[in-house]
Amino acid sequence: MKLPTMRELGEDLLVTTPARRRIALARPYLGVAAFAVAMWLGLWWLTPLMVFGIFVAVVTVTHDVVHRTLGLTEPETDRWLFALGLVLLESGHAYRITHRQHHRLFPSPDDPEGYPANLSFAGAVCYGPVFLVRLWIWAFARSGRRDRLWLLLEAAIPVAAVVGGVLLWPVTPGVLVYAVLAIVGSWVYPLLTVYLPHHDYGDEPLRQTRTLRGRIIPAIFLELTYHLEHHLYPQVPSHHLPELARRLDPFLARAGVQPVAVP
Repeated sequence: MKLPTMRELGEDLLVTTPARRRIALARPYLGVAAFAVAMWLGLWWLTPLMVFGIFVAVVTVTHDVVHRTLGLTEPETDRWLFALGLVLLESGHAYRITHRQHHRLFPSPDDPEGYPANLSFAGAVCYGPVFLVRLWIWAFARSGRRDRLWLLLEAAIPVAAVVGGVLLWPVTPGVLVYAVLAIVGSWVYPLLTVYLPHHDYGDEPLRQTRTLRGRIIPAIFLELTYHLEHHLYPQVPSHHLPELARRLDPFLARAGVQPVAVP
């Protein structure tokens, strides 16, 4: 079936207001500030939950920055990819290069981000520690001089964070704890962001990923669960995905696509 055009769905879905952009870009840093306060107050049990929230905030806004849905200029996009990757000790530029490849070619052997979709559940779990490293190597091998400079700078971030955390341990354990949680937390990417949305994918775009519908889970994940809608219309910012899903529902129903119901 032919997909509806953006004009048919409503080009208001492409709009990001300055206020919305500021909120999206500020959320990760508010999460880091909350983590620091929790550490200062000795609320250790809260820190894994806060790091989870930081992950969701960073992944959501980086996704929007990569797809240029927040209205940032090219230089601003470069700076924000670096700044947002800094929060989770990751390479924002490696993510941009490999994620665009994912949208162009999935499923394909030349899509390194989509590779875990072809693994078993256990394979996707075990792939976690090498996932970001392999994406970075793939991106570096195919980048020009300008992107390679960003990639090299971003590769130094996790090393500097761990070394700094060890040196600062007598003063505060917070830096090393945060660095370890961020690095280990990234190991769930292959399972949560690739395997679960894409495994058992079909031959056509409508069946190469899933959409989860509900109130609580989509809200917790800041609308990232509308993965099918995102793949069909990557130019729509994440904050408009629920409305995009609502407008697409009659088309999906005619196409026989069944959303997955979640709480």
